[in-house]
Amino acid sequence: MDVEISPTRKITILGLDKRSVNDIVWCATTYGVNRLYWVRGYLICAEVYEKSFEHEIKKHEFPISQICYAEFPKYEKLYEVDKSLQIPIVNVSDMKIFQSVLKAILEKEKESQTKSTSKEAKP
Repeated sequence: MDVEISPTRKITILGLDKRSVNDIVWCATTYGVNRLYWVRGYLICAEVYEKSFEHEIKKHEFPISQICYAEFPKYEKLYEVDKSLQIPIVNVSDMKIFQSVLKAILEKEKESQTKSTSKEAKP
């Protein structure tokens, strides 16, 4: 038996927004997302289309249409959106792919903050 481990080489995030936790969970539940991800103090919602999985299988590159994220310091298995509506949260902090995604998000956030600070400093 031949076993090959062939990880995804590249992830492309087409849209990225920092939002409030309430906005993320409401959007996710109304859009039909069935889970959110928790990575080292951040909540992540990823919008991924079926074609993305096909593309990953063929090219080992994974496109993500949109990621929304928020600081969420303490992990919870379920988040109550409304009295009768909950969304599960999966702790993926130990998964390399999610660690890499969070690292890219935080680098982009830092870059954006640096740009906005330098724009404010100009007369």
